[in-house]
Amino acid sequence: MRTQDDAPFEGVPVPGLRASYFHRDEDGRTATVGCYFLGDREILRAWGYADEEHCRHNAVRGRDGWHPAADGCPEVELIRDGQAAVIGLAVRAPNGEWVRAPRPGPAAGQSAATPR
Repeated sequence: MRTQDDAPFEGVPVPGLRASYFHRDEDGRTATVGCYFLGDREILRAWGYADEEHCRHNAVRGRDGWHPAADGCPEVELIRDGQAAVIGLAVRAPNGEWVRAPRPGPAAGQSAATPR
């Protein structure tokens, strides 16, 4: 197990995102899970096996609690400040709700980033 502050998504560090990674041996394979937090609020879990390129399943925590687990990797978009800097991320729940973290306000003269 390890924990990483300003954890990367798509290879890019996300300010304020903390990730805890766990693994265990399971019938000769390594099962893994990543738990992603903003502050003390867990917003996402993704799990599968270390020898597979993509997640087997994921679960997103929305406004009203955890959504049922979905197959595959979560749909994630990096939120940028209008330039190149990453300031947060958005994760799409199975019901289509975007969970944004953090919820950035507009910078001077700019509108807030909105995922698709």
